[in-house]
Formats: sequence, C-alpha cells, structure tokens
Amino acid sequence: MEGTGFAASQLQTAGQEAQRQTVGEPFVANPRMTARDVAVYYGDKCAIRSISIDVGCNEVLAMIGPSGCGKSTFLRCLNRMNDTVPGCRVTGEIRLDGEDIYAPSVDVVPLRARVGMVFQKPNPFPKSIFDNVAYGPKIHGLTRNKTELEEIVEISLNKAGLWEEVKDRLHEPGTGLSGGQQQRLCIARAIAVSPEVILMDEPCSALDPIATARIEDLIDELRLQYSIVIVTHAMQQASRVSQRTAYFHLGDLIEVGPTERIFTNPRHRLTEDYITGRFG
Repeated sequence: MEGTGFAASQLQTAGQEAQRQTVGEPFVANPRMTARDVAVYYGDKCAIRSISIDVGCNEVLAMIGPSGCGKSTFLRCLNRMNDTVPGCRVTGEIRLDGEDIYAPSVDVVPLRARVGMVFQKPNPFPKSIFDNVAYGPKIHGLTRNKTELEEIVEISLNKAGLWEEVKDRLHEPGTGLSGGQQQRLCIARAIAVSPEVILMDEPCSALDPIATARIEDLIDELRLQYSIVIVTHAMQQASRVSQRTAYFHLGDLIEVGPTERIFTNPRHRLTEDYITGRFG
C-alpha cells in the first residue's frame, strides 16, 4: 500500500496543468461505478486530484503507474477505506449503480460488502477455512440456516478455485494454507457476500509465478460475474488480465483506454515513457 505522504510532496502547481486533462476513454456506456473530480487530501497535502473515470460492468480495469502515483489511494476511495486514515479527506463524487457512496446516509459496512477488497498480502482471519468464508454472510444476515451457509461457503470456494483443494479440511486454520491458497481464500471471502465490484491491490505481489498464474486465471473467470479493479506494478499482468488500463502519474490520471491500445499505441508522452521503461 502506498504511503500517505507519497505523491503530495512531488506535486507541483506550475507546469503540470496540461497533465491534469485525462486523455483517452475514461468513460463507458454502461458503468457499474463512476468517479467524478475525485481528489484526496492528507491534511493540506493533495495526494490525487481531479480523477474522473468509470468502472464498467463485467470488466477488469487495471491501474498502473510508478510507486507513489496515487493508484492505491484512489482504489481505497472506491469502498471508503480511506475513511480509516486519520486526516484524510475525499472530495468529488463516486457512485455505485447511481448511488453516491459518500452520502451521509450510506453505511460503510454494507458498502464494503458490495465493493469487496483483496489486499496486497493475504490476510485470512485467525479462524478455520470455513469460518473465514462464512464470516461475512453471517454478519450480513445472508443465510437463514446452516445448510444455506454451507452452500454459500462451497459456492464461494468453488468460484475462487479452492474448493477441491480444501473440501476435506474446512475446519483447519486458514493460516495453514500456502500463500497462493490464502489469497484465493481471501477472494472467496469477498465473493461470499455477493459483491458487485472487487478491488484488488497488487494481489500477486507476494506470490510465486505459479500462484500468480492461478490468480490471473481466476480474475478472468470472475470478470464474467463482477467488475474488477486491480492495481498492479506488473505491466505484463495488466496486459494479460484487463480490458481497460488507466495510467497514473504524480496524483494525476494521465490516460485511460483499451488495454491493447494503451500498451501498443499510447496517446500521452508520459504513458509512452512509462510503458517503454524510460522512467518508473
């Protein structure tokens, strides 16, 4: 996760006005989520500014850029995880299915069920495999009896590609699984509460290549049912798993477009410099 002071110290008010206008195609015809003029401040420091972008239905949107560019900060805005950061202030508007998620009437607990989060390092609860997945449906009252709960756990573990590996040891600790299995358990945990969007913050950075490939295949399958936003430093991963890619630079959203075009024919010089390895 990027530090809270990251881009703020690098932002300059002069000479960057031209970079603030996002090029490409940030908007889609049938959005699941919309962000308009979103800015994030830590105290009086501006970390990201004037971000406007849509998350489409059943797409993977990859967010790339150098360390400290604001990718993870923006990602955390999408389910109000920044609410937990002291001194953090978010301006602008973010809507999920047309509903303003920052409206005073919005309860963040059900919001974070609708917009799930998978973190950089696997973080299973210190509970059994079964209880890791069952926890969300229990607290949100999604089941009426034990049979329904068991069905949700099995379905979620199946969707996460983990059921066959753990079905005979559901009551063993989730922390006893391998790193890749733990990350898939965390994905199953997010799926279990029937989200509309799944946020992934560098979900493969702590995994080996084989586990990474499993997660990437899983992302492609999950896209058929959910909208997915993934932050990644691995450009090859972004090119493999996403339909659209957004490039961030020093708190600005520079360019958004179809992934193939972004990687073969970027329209902004900063995007091209990053893609070709001139910096970042």
